[in-house]
Amino acid sequence: MRRHYPMVKFCRLELRTTDADAARAFYANLFGHDRAVVWPLHEQALARGARPHWLGYLDVSDVERTIAAFVQRGATRLGPAPATGVGGQASVLRDPGGAIVAVSSPPTSNANSAGDAAWHVLNTTDATQAAANYHELFGWEIQPRVEVPAQGVFHPFAWQAGGPSVGAIADITGMAGRHAHWLFFFRVDALDSAIAATQAAGGLVLDPTVLPSGERICVCDDPQGAAFALWEPQAST
Repeated sequence: MRRHYPMVKFCRLELRTTDADAARAFYANLFGHDRAVVWPLHEQALARGARPHWLGYLDVSDVERTIAAFVQRGATRLGPAPATGVGGQASVLRDPGGAIVAVSSPPTSNANSAGDAAWHVLNTTDATQAAANYHELFGWEIQPRVEVPAQGVFHPFAWQAGGPSVGAIADITGMAGRHAHWLFFFRVDALDSAIAATQAAGGLVLDPTVLPSGERICVCDDPQGAAFALWEPQAST
């Protein structure tokens, strides 16, 4: 009998950075709105060597139970689970592969950084174990692996069985300069214009990639050094 899971997905994205005002201005220009949720990176995190980063919150039914199950699998809890101010709790963890992720209990805020991310990629050095962890904890369906030229091996996943692909687990073993992290892909209508805006503001841009499905993507660092990615849908024919 198939085990039933409630659907767990990212419900909120936040940018934690060293210059919040500059970051807000950058993303407002890039996305054409000022809805980005931006917080200063806490000095304790900076002291531990944390870099500016996007943080995704997974909407779970029980924060403490989820934390306990994640820790049992090798995750590290990075702080308490304070009240969110809207009747729930939230807490940040380092998953067993080293990527930072948060869990939040409902009710959750609908505020998101740039609308919903179009794609979610977990970069990890143990894709097999990561797939097992996220499947067993959250019920995500792990789909057949695919290889993207010059990008490596990806294991797409859906939030629930039979659902559409919403992201992938990427094996970064042996890839110089790649570290474990969640990477969020934000939709843009014109990739080339978004690349130009990122470069003009002082961000870094890797070469765009055309996916087998026809979409174009590009991985970037914003001017403060936070990694994010751009996703342009397949051109209509």
